Amino acid sequence: MQRPLVSIIMPAYNSNNYIASSIASVINQDYQNWELIIVDDFSKDETFKIISAFSEKDKRIKVFRNKSNRGAGFSRNKALKEANGEFIAFLDADDLWKREKLSKQLNFCLENKVNIVYSSYEKIDEQGRLLKQKIKALPFVNYQKLMRSNYIGNLTGMYNAAKIGKIYLPEIRKRQDWAMWLVVVEKGGTAHGIEDSLAFYRIRKGSVSENKLAMLFYNFKIYNEVLGFGKLKSLYWMLVFLGDHFFVKSKQTVSID
Repeated sequence: MQRPLVSIIMPAYNSNNYIASSIASVINQDYQNWELIIVDDFSKDETFKIISAFSEKDKRIKVFRNKSNRGAGFSRNKALKEANGEFIAFLDADDLWKREKLSKQLNFCLENKVNIVYSSYEKIDEQGRLLKQKIKALPFVNYQKLMRSNYIGNLTGMYNAAKIGKIYLPEIRKRQDWAMWLVVVEKGGTAHGIEDSLAFYRIRKGSVSENKLAMLFYNFKIYNEVLGFGKLKSLYWMLVFLGDHFFVKSKQTVSID
């Protein structure tokens, strides 16, 4: 029996220092029925050259390039349009997967008949060194919980597109993955978390994840512009978000040896 095809969505911009390792972490998966769709967002470095070389060696790797810099949301949507898989997964060009990532998540979905899965993950620095921090996945997340904050690490998330369809992202510059997961969960039901750490998230200087003020700005845009809340309602949900951020999400980060 043919196992499901997994389409892996990877936007890339000026990632020549990291993308070869990210691609290698896909190639080295113990589950091999996948396609990797990379969209280069008009990089100014050697990113496109690197991914083209991988594509020449492995036909499962499909490469596209934007004619101008359009942002991660646009690039992910472009990759989604080319995706043929029954399942959709996401990996950014500077992050890494553990070898068993796809197999564990796919088996979980099929055995438990669920549409959406994610997992715990660990942090690494720009050089790929472990920061000895693990972000523990909650056992499950429903739509109301996800409204309070994004509890699905995008590099760990996977959903059954054959069941709920492809879900596209709003083309805002940042935090569009959270908006996408809200729609995925709204359509596909509860997202289920795997406690095992299955990926490595790279912390880079100047990133939005490091810049807390920028993160708050884009969170407000999700409530106000994407979800269509008025400014007062958006401010209320920002307070809800901050409450979860400081009193719930902070407890998900644990030290590891």
